[in-house]
Amino acid sequence: MSDNKHERTPFFSALENYAESDIAPFDVPGHKLGRLNDEFTSRVGENAMRMDANLPRGLDNLNHPKGVIKEAQNLMADAFGADYAFFLVNGTSVGIITMIMAIVSAHEKIIMPRNVHKSAISGLILSGAVPVFVAPEIDDELGIANGVSYEAVENAIQEHPDAKAIYIINPTYFGVVSDAKRIIDLAHEHQMAVIMVEAHGSHFAFSPLLPPHGISLGADLTTGSIHKTGGSLTQSSVLLMRENPYVTPMIVQTILSMLQSTSPSNLLLASLDVARKNLYFHGETLLQQTIELAHYACNRINEIPGFQAYPDEYFLQKGSMGHDCTKLIIRVNDLGFSGFEIFNMLRDKYSIQMELAETYVVLGVFSIGTDERSVERLINALEEISYDYFGERDRYLVPKFHYGFPLFAVRPREAFHAPEKYVLLSDSLGEIAAESVMIYPPGIPLVIPGEIISEEFLDMLDEYDRQGSTLITELGNGYIKIVDQENWHR
Repeated sequence: MSDNKHERTPFFSALENYAESDIAPFDVPGHKLGRLNDEFTSRVGENAMRMDANLPRGLDNLNHPKGVIKEAQNLMADAFGADYAFFLVNGTSVGIITMIMAIVSAHEKIIMPRNVHKSAISGLILSGAVPVFVAPEIDDELGIANGVSYEAVENAIQEHPDAKAIYIINPTYFGVVSDAKRIIDLAHEHQMAVIMVEAHGSHFAFSPLLPPHGISLGADLTTGSIHKTGGSLTQSSVLLMRENPYVTPMIVQTILSMLQSTSPSNLLLASLDVARKNLYFHGETLLQQTIELAHYACNRINEIPGFQAYPDEYFLQKGSMGHDCTKLIIRVNDLGFSGFEIFNMLRDKYSIQMELAETYVVLGVFSIGTDERSVERLINALEEISYDYFGERDRYLVPKFHYGFPLFAVRPREAFHAPEKYVLLSDSLGEIAAESVMIYPPGIPLVIPGEIISEEFLDMLDEYDRQGSTLITELGNGYIKIVDQENWHR
């Protein structure tokens, strides 16, 4: 498509025209395009409410797109260099589940990093696939899990040549990039499909200063959170696809139609349409400004006693193939605080919201919406914390970092559907988990259905709990769901 095509916003324009027309609404939603004059309408504005239409004629159907949604998706595909694009209104999570279900079926194997998002585990449960987990590289200095090595994936392929697919994260939550191109080529040599999760890398396609994006590297299916780094509304994402011998767009659309709402938010769809146009024409300039701000923040923070920010060079020296500098990793434990404590201090005392915390670090996400004032507020807050506490606390007060994953026993789907019971965490050692347990964010499960509960897992939970992290379990109150093996007839 030519550049002038990208001036169009087919879905947003059609929705805008509908909202501005003199419609007497006798369809849903119940607020009747903002005629219900409540405090929500007064706060978000009548324009937004008028655009919260349902499925009037002319606005197309997300589950069977033939009109303006189809046209908008084609423009999105072109912007990323893909053959097909599918708008997502259930976040990248639904894209991850769809990719897994489209490629692997029950009892088929998929090679994947163990530090996957919880939605990948949902995809395993729904598909019935068998995960072949590859351990990520662990950075002991920062206390984080990075990408997987080429050699680890190569070994997994040799041990499981019958695997149907490879799952790659590009980049990790902390911006670390694996040797994706070599892994993709290796997978294709073995007739394995490649699905790539770019939840935190959808902006890669629009700047040569950032790592390459999945479609350009040859991945067959990718999904990315335009809302995280591209400027669309929260929960709006996109699934991209190249022509490939493993799956057809019809299958992808069929699965999405099963998983996504039949009443998708038109505000989300419209925001994707406009975000694509903005990224296509202005993304490179905006991302260059974002990168410059991130470099500035990194350099300034490294002048503050007790704090250390990490440039791209650090990750290259560690053997990574790259790093997204818009993910600002700040190590804080030299100040005698854990990342969780600094995370809470920044929020409670300085009204600064970081993305997440780990034992040694806090993470800040820069994007095309990040402004200089916010960056200066962060730097000033860190300077004040350093002034108040540097040299006053022992760095060894911070708990020692440890990172590991339990042993895999049975398929996640099998454990999910097995007889179950709830037991106290203190009584669960050696049992088979029947639920995922995680800290959110980032939503990477510490244990998943089918894994054996280990002493290390229980120690990690205890430490996270002491640090005030948000622990996600089904029942809560110190209980965990396990497989009731006494009543399990496999």
